[in-house]
Amino acid sequence: MRDPHKHHTAGRELAFRRGSAPAPVPRRSDAHADITACRAILEGLGQGQRMTQADAEQLLATPAILNEVGRDAGAWAREHTGDIITYCVDTNISYTNVCDVYCRFCAFWRTPGAPDAYVLTPARLRHKVSTAVAAGATQILLQGGHNPALGIEWYEAMLQDLKGAFPSLQLHALSPSEIHHIRQVSGCSLRETLSRLHAAGLDSLPGGGAEVLSDEVRDHQSIRKMSADQWLEVHKVAHQEGLRSTATMMFGTVDLPRHRTEHLQRLRTLQDQTGGFTAFICWTYQQGPTVMEGNGATGVDYLLTSAVARLFLDNIANLQASWPTQGPAMGQVALWYGANDFGSTLLEENVVSAAGALHRMDEAAIVRAIQGAGFIAAKRTTLYDILHVHPSPTEPLLGSKA
Repeated sequence: MRDPHKHHTAGRELAFRRGSAPAPVPRRSDAHADITACRAILEGLGQGQRMTQADAEQLLATPAILNEVGRDAGAWAREHTGDIITYCVDTNISYTNVCDVYCRFCAFWRTPGAPDAYVLTPARLRHKVSTAVAAGATQILLQGGHNPALGIEWYEAMLQDLKGAFPSLQLHALSPSEIHHIRQVSGCSLRETLSRLHAAGLDSLPGGGAEVLSDEVRDHQSIRKMSADQWLEVHKVAHQEGLRSTATMMFGTVDLPRHRTEHLQRLRTLQDQTGGFTAFICWTYQQGPTVMEGNGATGVDYLLTSAVARLFLDNIANLQASWPTQGPAMGQVALWYGANDFGSTLLEENVVSAAGALHRMDEAAIVRAIQGAGFIAAKRTTLYDILHVHPSPTEPLLGSKA
């Protein structure tokens, strides 16, 4: 039997900068004063003030304020999107697992030449997409490793082939880190890379590779990963080229509240400039068989971070609940803490599941979960156009008694 951990040894010591984790800044221990300060922040938001980065850090550092922050975040979502909770039917196809970035938090990558390394053939890709279409998918999420053998021509051919075979599908593909990798391998400018991929069939970009947009954290995770500024620049140019994208944050490794708020500030600033982000999604680090340490992010951390993000990112219309990593039940709770979207079915998913997140839901289960939380379920497109609103259930909701 293959040892699933063996692939992490080759080249790993050369790939990581094993610096010290960021040191937390001591905070005062006056819990009453912290709560009072947080309530003043929330009151200011109610009066039309915009949350500052310092405000967000104060809220994230005060877990006792969770329910009050969640209440206000939920009220924000209901005011802007009503009682409809959207979702998307899609699949997340990993076209290659070969990657030479070697992130410490990832259990998916394989070194070039590894026995179980792969690159999907065009026929295999079309088969996977066809299966997803038969299940009702309107979006195909394509992501993969940073394979040094694949240049921009390979990606153009992949996109052209899939768009030709499935012209109505939204190809939501190639995270900023992949775009950055493609331009480096191919010797193209960022704008040329995005323009050529867009012309080949790329419709929108996922927000993968963000982790936490603080180089103090990123340098501890992988020395080869793109910088925070580079991640933001890919999105900025993509938006200028007419591509929409999503923004993400994976937290719970060595990051602290100040790093998460730096991340949120950077996103909000770019969104003020371009308006190109359609949604924000955050989730906690899934340690599993990886070698990256974690800070033990809890359910409270997830809900508080998600709710603070909802109030801080006042210029990003949608917030997804990350049930694939947090579980369906936590996903339902997140709908009351500011989320207005239940993400997507992810008929296939390889990266997060490799790190131990094994939650799976089909479309029917997602609809039941949304309705069971007391909301109206609606199927959407990648750009949040409503395709179908489900009628209220005639059967008792999940957890209720007949």
